Amino acid sequence: MITPFTGDRIVLNDLGFYGYHGLFNEEERLGQRFFIDLQCGVDLSAPGSTDEIGHTVSYADIYDVVKATFEAKRTKLIEALAQNICAALFEAFSDINWVIVRVRKPEAPIAMVRGEAAIELHRVRSD
Repeated sequence: MITPFTGDRIVLNDLGFYGYHGLFNEEERLGQRFFIDLQCGVDLSAPGSTDEIGHTVSYADIYDVVKATFEAKRTKLIEALAQNICAALFEAFSDINWVIVRVRKPEAPIAMVRGEAAIELHRVRSD
């Protein structure tokens, strides 16, 4: 059994999207930037040995699932957005054993001069 959140992983960081997620009418109407950092637990020993794309999960395909999920449904909470991304990745890729996803919202509607609001979910595939 693979211990969650350890071992091999595919990493995609700083994926930028423009979307309309949020609680407030202005967020729905005007939209804003979001950034997503992602780690997917996948055994990479076969592709490391064979150098064959067919033995791994393509990070381009992972990106496509994240993008489609981000754009598919508006959520009020970035927690729900992150959960939708985790569920979509588990559904699309049976080789992904666990996911860590961080959703960052640099223009969150709070009075900060610099920084960003973010959440991070850690999810393990349920059998």
